[in-house]
Amino acid sequence: MFTDSNYHKRRRRVLLRGLAFTVVFYAVLWLIERNSGFVSENLASLKDARVAGEQEFTWEELIPSTELVWKDCYTGKQCARLIVPLNYSDPQGEKATIAVIKKPSLLAIDSKDYKGPVLLNPGGPGGSGVEFMQRAGDSISTILGPQFDTVSFDPRGIGRSTPRASFFKTDAERAMWPIRGHSVINNTDEGISRTWARAVITGKLAEEMDTGYLRHINTDQTARDMLTIVEAFGQKKIQYWGFSYGSVLGATFASIFPDKIHRLAIDGVVDAENYFATLWSNNLLDTDKTMRSFFVECAKAGPDRCPFYAPTPQDIAKNLTALYESVRKQPVPVRTETSYGLLDYSRLRSTVFVTLYQPYSAFLPLAQGLADLAARADGTTLYKILETPFFECSCGPGESILDGREAQSAILCNDGKDVPGDLKSAEKFFKDFAKESEWAEIWGAIRMNCVAWPKFPKNHFQGPFIANTSHPILLIGNTADPVTPLWAAKKMSRGFNGSVVLTQDSPGHCSLSAPSLCTQQHIRDYFQTGALPKAGTICSVEASPFPEKKFDSDGQEPLWDGMTEGDRGLLEAAHALSKSYSLPIPF
Repeated sequence: MFTDSNYHKRRRRVLLRGLAFTVVFYAVLWLIERNSGFVSENLASLKDARVAGEQEFTWEELIPSTELVWKDCYTGKQCARLIVPLNYSDPQGEKATIAVIKKPSLLAIDSKDYKGPVLLNPGGPGGSGVEFMQRAGDSISTILGPQFDTVSFDPRGIGRSTPRASFFKTDAERAMWPIRGHSVINNTDEGISRTWARAVITGKLAEEMDTGYLRHINTDQTARDMLTIVEAFGQKKIQYWGFSYGSVLGATFASIFPDKIHRLAIDGVVDAENYFATLWSNNLLDTDKTMRSFFVECAKAGPDRCPFYAPTPQDIAKNLTALYESVRKQPVPVRTETSYGLLDYSRLRSTVFVTLYQPYSAFLPLAQGLADLAARADGTTLYKILETPFFECSCGPGESILDGREAQSAILCNDGKDVPGDLKSAEKFFKDFAKESEWAEIWGAIRMNCVAWPKFPKNHFQGPFIANTSHPILLIGNTADPVTPLWAAKKMSRGFNGSVVLTQDSPGHCSLSAPSLCTQQHIRDYFQTGALPKAGTICSVEASPFPEKKFDSDGQEPLWDGMTEGDRGLLEAAHALSKSYSLPIPF
């Protein structure tokens, strides 16, 4: 691992010359509705699969019930709509409906080996569990084992669950709002004030469109929804695997219902105290470490495997800084097969940032794109990493509900403490944050989203996160996670008696970002037997961001000689997840 103080000084000067808060923040938020896929082909295949499935199935045909009434949906899945209280403090009052999806166990429910449902949450906040199951459910089911139902759901306010968080009257308004006012910002104060002003408008829109449901879209109520889902399966205790923001949801459940834990794993762990304080200020402790892994691994890989190669990590870092400064002065026009736009400073920064989530699938296209930009001023490859399809006003039912931006605002602003609404406070927060991290221009704007949020009562659970759970929980963290540092997993573990932190030695966000047989074996053992890894366990990964290509005699699959059939299946599932999984930004 290298350090280069001059590199960081240069980057901070670039940062302070012009914080592109508005542009970058909304560019990143665009990813939420697409669940942050880094390669456009993945997005296309997911949409094709969804359309194919919904030609035969629509959620509207499911009658909501207080029981789980399953109907075949998509490919190899079953779906149901579960009625829950809108407000658990008033269980006889208004209702909400939760969209639930499962990949059924291969075993009959009355089999002695059937182990019940494992609930998944993909993060966000604002991520759709239904979408996550379509993309990752089969591979996660392989990791858990055939004894389990693999289950997820759209949390309240999100996707196919109702009522849905919605601040706009039409899909066209929703699509146009992030685009209005986008420009390269050359003045720090202007960048902050523009973002602040947009957040004020968003808060007013939310208040105007609220019919009384909005205050009940929060993590506390969602944790109670999970218990309702578990009980609808006929179970008394939860089995849960939550990623990123899903760790906040899991920690909340464990703190409210410590006696309802059968298995609970949280992966990519957030400091829940910081989250509920609406600070979002310690997520970036390891972001520079993740970025350095790109420089180090590219230099190590050599010119044959890393297109953006330079002899040393420091050289690669300097070359990237030069590209930032180049596109700031002269944005690159791009026309792809499906869209067009500018590769400017904001677009390039947000592109690099999101690839840090998934280095083992995203660093290679990032390196190719940077090489194309440096050699030929060709921004096509980089632009495609975040390519967004054109909005069509004639979009059919089911398209607009996948936009998770409004639900994200509702959850994180309802959850946390009120944020000061004046511009001066916002300016001070961002300038202080910018001194701590060069990525403040992206991450710092998240908190801004709450400056004008409606002043709802804050009587829901916000901590403390301390519990003696009925079974110890498992926390999982990567050594170089860009937004949920390993430090947070260790901190949160101290509040849960008997819990263990499993460390995966890799860059990227959550364990699924890299294939590790060791990690997935421990996770499978935990869910199947309850066994925890020994304290201090560190798992290596079976991958490189810039891999050497090794093929079998047919030129197809990588060779994993000497493995048992079970281990090979486990590692194949882990490889598939590292290539195709994606978690919602910002977590």
